[in-house]
Amino acid sequence: MDTSAPKRRTSTRVPADGNGRGMLAPETGDHQRMFPLSIDTRWHRVRDWLSQPRNALLVILLVSAGLRMLYLGGLGFNSDEAVYAGQAAAIARDPDLSPLFPIFRAHPLLFHVLLSIPFQLATVDLLARLFAALVGILTVFVLYHLGTDLYGERAGLLAALLLAVMPYHVIVTRQVLLDGPMTLFATLTLFSVVRFARTQHPRWLYASGVSIGLTFLAKETGILFVVSLYAFLALSPRIRVRLRDLAGSAAMMLIVILPFPLTLWLAGGGSGGRTQQYLIWQLSRRPNHEWPFYPQVLFETIGPAVLLLALLGLTLVRQNQRWKDVLLGAWILVPLMFYQAWPVKGFHYLLAISPALALLAAGVLGRPPDQLPFLRRIRLGRRQALQTTLIVLVVISLIIPSMSRVLPRPTTEFLAGSGGVPGGREAGLWLRDNTPQGSTLMTIGPSMANILQFYGYRRALGLSVSPNPLHRNPAYTPIRNPDFEIRTGEIQYLVWDTYSAGRSAFFSNKLLAYAEKYDGRVVHTETITMRTPTGTLVDTPVIVIYEVRP
Repeated sequence: MDTSAPKRRTSTRVPADGNGRGMLAPETGDHQRMFPLSIDTRWHRVRDWLSQPRNALLVILLVSAGLRMLYLGGLGFNSDEAVYAGQAAAIARDPDLSPLFPIFRAHPLLFHVLLSIPFQLATVDLLARLFAALVGILTVFVLYHLGTDLYGERAGLLAALLLAVMPYHVIVTRQVLLDGPMTLFATLTLFSVVRFARTQHPRWLYASGVSIGLTFLAKETGILFVVSLYAFLALSPRIRVRLRDLAGSAAMMLIVILPFPLTLWLAGGGSGGRTQQYLIWQLSRRPNHEWPFYPQVLFETIGPAVLLLALLGLTLVRQNQRWKDVLLGAWILVPLMFYQAWPVKGFHYLLAISPALALLAAGVLGRPPDQLPFLRRIRLGRRQALQTTLIVLVVISLIIPSMSRVLPRPTTEFLAGSGGVPGGREAGLWLRDNTPQGSTLMTIGPSMANILQFYGYRRALGLSVSPNPLHRNPAYTPIRNPDFEIRTGEIQYLVWDTYSAGRSAFFSNKLLAYAEKYDGRVVHTETITMRTPTGTLVDTPVIVIYEVRP
């Protein structure tokens, strides 16, 4: 006989029904269906899911992909994008672009060769930009592993997050430029050097030689990181390197680089001479920006918060002389000093130091709360909350300007390397559909000429290209006698654009004078909608195409 007390069915009082009577609900599955998970419970589940490094990295990569692919084809190519994509199309033997874009121009061809693979399917600007964006996302992935090796899992995730939303890296890796691939291979080099410093195994030193060779093949200025590497080894006596291993690493680098000069030599046809002329031209160019250009670019696109944290990380080097911070300091300062001293400055030239800046900032943000110098006066219980708040604020300070740069803005000004050119693609497509094959255009400068050649399949020459070989890019052909070329019918169309006109009023006025002299007739105009200071929306011409008659 069972003498145990009868089981009592527990119940919970719930709100009254429509008649005011209370209802009892058993604490079973029915109760869970009646009351869904609370917000706190959901948040805890999300937090627990994100606490797994793989899940957090996945979210970071998705954010990185979103910022780099959102509205990716909204604007057409700029001049540099058109040139690099045109070279890749020539390698892919595109019948329309091969006659307009020579394969050998100025830079090594690693990125061009890789881009030519998807161009075997179709020569499309969006496909090229997707390829460039994937390179940027892969850099974020590599930086996570590099940061984990340097400062731990938390810092690795923070570094990847900072780079994923950093405006500088987002802007440049949305474009078909060489600096994105160079940054990827430079980050791989840094990863190999860190592995060597931790393990002292020579295979990682050899791997760094291979990756720095790839950095050079992506863009020749990547050779600067050889100086950074040797500066690091000289300033870190605890990292011992045998001369034979160092020589082996240098040999691996030279073997990787060798195909570039060898290809120039085998190609013949003046390819090597053109590269030498390009080097001479670069050395003799006049400054194109004032000296505060890079401080302004870094402040606006890397962000003051990241720069301040990175600077704090560099100041900590003097206190403990850790080889990790010495390495990152050398990786940043050598290219920064070189480009600051170099007269010719470009928006995208310093991209390769952005991962190191993100690492330094993450190294500070990812420290235990009791090791953060600016939180020492705060009670330990509040430091963690303040540290989390600081991380959120830093990320917000980066993602807002990134989003504003991702969404296209109508403008009549253009800075090389900062994005696409409004109206360029549309004007080129109009030329392709409405002008005879074999037509020749005269533009104000070579920048618009490159864009129109890529999209329009028409030969374009820049009026501002100097006939003096010492004062021009050797890749461009000057118009030695514009009057003669127009009178003889060699040039049939003149193209004026506001972007080139803003940089060179002299050649803009000269082109318009030729249009008036030879009865130029406006056959097409590209406009963008601009808002005036009074708030009125007006259509502003940005590209005007004239047909001229001898």
